Amino acid sequence: MENNNVIKIQPKDVFLNLFNIFAFYISVIGFIILYIQYINILFPDPLEFYFTGITDLVRWSTSVLFIAVPGYILTSWLISKDLAITPRKRELKSRKVLIYFTLFISAITIAIDLMILIYNFLGGGLTIQFFLKIFIVLLVAASVFGYYIWDLKRKDLKSKIPKILAWTFSIVVLASIILSFFIIGTPADQRDRKNDERRIENLQMIQSQIIDYWIQKESLPQNLNELEDSISGFAVPKDPEVKSLYEYNVIDSLSFELCAIFKTSGDDFGITSERIKPVSVYDSFKQNWRHEAERTCFERTIDPELYKDRIIR
Repeated sequence: MENNNVIKIQPKDVFLNLFNIFAFYISVIGFIILYIQYINILFPDPLEFYFTGITDLVRWSTSVLFIAVPGYILTSWLISKDLAITPRKRELKSRKVLIYFTLFISAITIAIDLMILIYNFLGGGLTIQFFLKIFIVLLVAASVFGYYIWDLKRKDLKSKIPKILAWTFSIVVLASIILSFFIIGTPADQRDRKNDERRIENLQMIQSQIIDYWIQKESLPQNLNELEDSISGFAVPKDPEVKSLYEYNVIDSLSFELCAIFKTSGDDFGITSERIKPVSVYDSFKQNWRHEAERTCFERTIDPELYKDRIIR
């Protein structure tokens, strides 16, 4: 005789629980990484501050939270709805195994994060950064383990705590995502910054070609079109937005200037611009191409003594 009291796991249950675990795991990673980057920005270490790297991680973790958190909340709601209809599913061994597996993954993730933080601290990291990052990781760990342990033991299936926590978590994540725009800027800001980086790369390339031209002919080109070379395949790069040649002016026999119109400041670090002065071995090089969000010209003078051994007679 068939036992109608036996509760069977459906494929839908497996999918919802596995996706819930995955979304939760990714959300925890994204949340920790995001706030660690916020700490790096608010308390910058001049020896290890790389704004571009930080903004890349902020953008990645924001994208993760934007997708993973709604996915986690939705699947959690569907699972809770199903458990309300069939309360006996709460006692299924397979469900408890999945929850403990979730806690196991979270514990491994948090332990690895703590190891990395301690490793960086022992390598000379800032003390205030270390303690704030440890606090964030431990806070997330306590929240995760506290909630799931409570969920395993709770008897009141009509408790409003899960709903309150879901709203709180959603508000915190939404505020975190909004805050990221003040740090990395809007997508339009990011595109302007990338276009300006391309402009600098183009000007560096043109400058190098002008110097090679002078070495070969001991005179400066009268215009950028003279740099075109069908044999080497060099084509003068153009502005990535307006698709026109950059401005080039000959000042005298050894001096020239290259000009471009920039959309961002070379010192633009978002909300941190007033506080951060990153230290880098490339600072002196970057200083040579420092610009504001305006038309900027870079004057260059060739020193013949530096290239006398390369001049072709």
